[in-house]
Amino acid sequence: MRALKLVPEIYYFDTIKEWAEAMPITERDLLVTNEWLFEPYIEPLGVKPALILQEKYGMGEPNDDMIDEIVKDVKELDFDRILAFGGGTILDICKILALELPEKTEDLFMGKVEPKKIKELVAVPTTCGTGSEVTNVANTRLNSLGIKKGLAVEETFSDLAVLIPETLEGLPYQVFITSSVDALIHAIESYLSPKASPFTEVFSHRAVSLIMSGYKAITDEGEEIRFNYSKDYLVASTYAGIAFGNAGCAAVHALAYSIGGAFHVPHGEACYQFLTAVMKTYAAKDPDGKIRGLTGLIADRIGTDSRDTSAVCEAFEEFLGKIIVRKPLREYGMTEPQIEEFARLTYENQQRLLVNNYVYLDESELGKIFEELY
Repeated sequence: MRALKLVPEIYYFDTIKEWAEAMPITERDLLVTNEWLFEPYIEPLGVKPALILQEKYGMGEPNDDMIDEIVKDVKELDFDRILAFGGGTILDICKILALELPEKTEDLFMGKVEPKKIKELVAVPTTCGTGSEVTNVANTRLNSLGIKKGLAVEETFSDLAVLIPETLEGLPYQVFITSSVDALIHAIESYLSPKASPFTEVFSHRAVSLIMSGYKAITDEGEEIRFNYSKDYLVASTYAGIAFGNAGCAAVHALAYSIGGAFHVPHGEACYQFLTAVMKTYAAKDPDGKIRGLTGLIADRIGTDSRDTSAVCEAFEEFLGKIIVRKPLREYGMTEPQIEEFARLTYENQQRLLVNNYVYLDESELGKIFEELY
């Protein structure tokens, strides 16, 4: 079994200025970013790369119509290197732009066109959640088919990943929380995955430890303390990306795709809705397996004396509720008949994720989770 694979070279700088001095941005670069990131961080540098601003093509998470429109403009540009400066949406889009571009993005995601990488890609994450800078996963919504689809091939790895904590300073608190909780879920699911190795476990364990320590500081001292932990959160997100890029994600993500695709719920928020429900289901089925080590770590970070797996899962749920509110699924627009429908579709269409579950969950068990959260 392969124990660990890490493709991008990883660089770390405290500030944008340090990065720009070490890796100059030139007219031969294509910078893909958001306007609210370009103006405070890149424009003051006085550099003149070719520029794509996502806002011109649509807001929110990526979809094939958005990418197709970007592709039309990118084909008119002459450049050597792509700089992806943004959150998960920007990084996912740029993983596609680094390929030989077909007329329809859908063809890449549906396997009708073989991916061929033709541009160097530098990924600079400005959130602390996806870990996309070190994974080969690119996700998008295929509007014509009404589904979210992932592309994960060798060609969609970035060449360089650049971590700059300064980029988190302008992140709204709610975006920071849903972003970081996504990284926490990546770390938890990869740690419990049957594909985990002693090497991936190191990254998973450290990511959980860093994120939970930061959350404990927030509950004790308030929201603003998060800025003292920017480096920890950014590094933890990358650690979690390395872990899940090798060991995979599981039921939490599989279940989240249902409401993410149907109701356009942001990815981190969608995953959070299912996190503790899945963990409690795992703990009920096998409380004495690997999950005991995970809940022991969580118990230490949130300050609970209990070492009972199920009790720690309950305490974990209560702790996270102080930081981010979990909504009933009905508030997103889900209807009662969709409990059975979503359970069936998740079981049928998300086996690539469900095979990474800590314990096997059948369709009826997935339905019970939907029903509990409805």
